[in-house]
Amino acid sequence: MTMNKIGFHYFPDSQHYQQSDLKTWLPILQQLDAGWLVLHTPVARALPEDFIRGLLEAEIEPILHFQFSPEKMPPVEDFELLFRVYARWGVKHVVTFDRPNMQQTWGGSSWAQSDLVERFLDLYLPLAEACSKAGLTPIFPPLEPGGDYWDTSFLKAALEGMQRRGHQALLEKLNLGAYAWATDRPLNYGMGGPERWPGARPYLTPQGEQDQRGFRIFDWYDTIAKSVLLESRPIFLFGLGSPEDTQKTFQVAQLLRGENVGELEALPEVVLGGAFWLLAASEGSPHTYQAWYQPDGEAAPIVEQMLQWQNTHPKNASPTPSEPCPISHYVLLPAYDWGIPDYHLDALRPYIKTHQPTIGFSLCEAAKARRVTVIGSEEEYPEKTLRQLRSNGCIVERIHASADGTTLASKLARLT
Repeated sequence: MTMNKIGFHYFPDSQHYQQSDLKTWLPILQQLDAGWLVLHTPVARALPEDFIRGLLEAEIEPILHFQFSPEKMPPVEDFELLFRVYARWGVKHVVTFDRPNMQQTWGGSSWAQSDLVERFLDLYLPLAEACSKAGLTPIFPPLEPGGDYWDTSFLKAALEGMQRRGHQALLEKLNLGAYAWATDRPLNYGMGGPERWPGARPYLTPQGEQDQRGFRIFDWYDTIAKSVLLESRPIFLFGLGSPEDTQKTFQVAQLLRGENVGELEALPEVVLGGAFWLLAASEGSPHTYQAWYQPDGEAAPIVEQMLQWQNTHPKNASPTPSEPCPISHYVLLPAYDWGIPDYHLDALRPYIKTHQPTIGFSLCEAAKARRVTVIGSEEEYPEKTLRQLRSNGCIVERIHASADGTTLASKLARLT
């Protein structure tokens, strides 16, 4: 999977997937250092294979976003073949539905009925399971921040409902989507989530409090995931940027690149990536004014700023074949003054026998590895340390270990 977190929403329709479109937009996406592209995806037909494979060959991960009303949802069988085809082509991430916490998504009669979240799960879970069965990663659809049905309440109820219905395997694979609107609020608005802003309530944010309706929405969603599932889930950010505020959009791009931006808080590890709205739109589209590129080819001011920045701040390159990583996989363990916990070694033993990783306690050694699994909390290995490893080209994952080693053993068993 790409380590690059910068992405874009492609056209807000499904009419621009020809080879000529790929020839036009692929060089632009590469100039903008895009690692992700959200594609408006139809149900009646598959997107052209050449378009999908062209993106993947350029190391741009497509996210397929199927958008339809719950009232007009096609049969699950219509998706099963599509999911298998896309998985065979190399696609990894799929979103079904969009903003199911909004009345306009459902229509008047369906919205007015009781148990909205449960009825949504009746529709969503068969799709998500079919997606997972095909080898794809389902992303829970992004919700409208706030929304007609308060988004944090909707998300919490949905995760609890999935857990109650016994979809544990799906929950372990599920990613979360979030609309991280820039809006007119500071980018640090709501930072820290409900633990920092305990006075914020659904539909009520008292004066002096802050809520999730801003760029830092992922802090709130992560808290919900950990409260229900007891662990974080990767979060992909949709709808980034603000056409009225070039500087704020540029700062978001810097954060996605892992750069320090004044007093802005760095992105947490849980953020998988983010997509700016919107790369381009057709003539006559209501979204044209939001596009980075106009139908006549004229580029918005943010484009020039981004390109200048890319030229002066080249991304850290991963080791090349001529300079191979001397270590394939390094498991980095914490060492304490009193010694090494036996439960760490006991939990690691089956994994070592099967995969034969390098085991150690040295950051210098870990920095020479292609992939690093960090065992320990942020207190033992701060996020700053993980960013240093990533800047060396390492693929980094963290595992929080429980006191008895059972959580560590179960999570290691899911690694490949």
